[in-house]
Amino acid sequence: MTGARVLRSLALVALCTTLTLAAARPALAGGDWNEQGVKWRTYEEGLKEAKTSKKPVLLIFYTEWCPHCANYSKVFHDPKVVEASKKFVMVRIDGDKNQELSKQYAIDGSYIPRTYVLAPSGTVDADIHAPRDQFKFFYDERNPESVLTAMNAAMKKYKN
Repeated sequence: MTGARVLRSLALVALCTTLTLAAARPALAGGDWNEQGVKWRTYEEGLKEAKTSKKPVLLIFYTEWCPHCANYSKVFHDPKVVEASKKFVMVRIDGDKNQELSKQYAIDGSYIPRTYVLAPSGTVDADIHAPRDQFKFFYDERNPESVLTAMNAAMKKYKN
């Protein structure tokens, strides 16, 4: 077998392995938001539940195509975030499918992902945000502590 043939064979094996591995993993458009661990609500259900339960809302705008959203979704697998989510009404909205609602919440821009804490009454608590001057509702997409800090501030403010 010549050197060129060996290289072609190795390249073919590598390609087949890559395709097999890619096919084995399900495509998670928009990310894996931990549907088993976090009780996500629709917007309408969430606002209604918040008013009756007196829990704050964690409202997240994302899109299916956004790589930052896919990264951020993994934060909701962190055990501390999952535990904290039980003290919130968790709402996740696809900004592309709900453009008017997304515009309504574009307080400092329509970037994604955006995460807001809403008071149990349904109003945005603009005092609780990420520690930044610009894109205040964009939390660290890889570090759960970023959104946990906001969740802890909301739990302290809205004791239920």
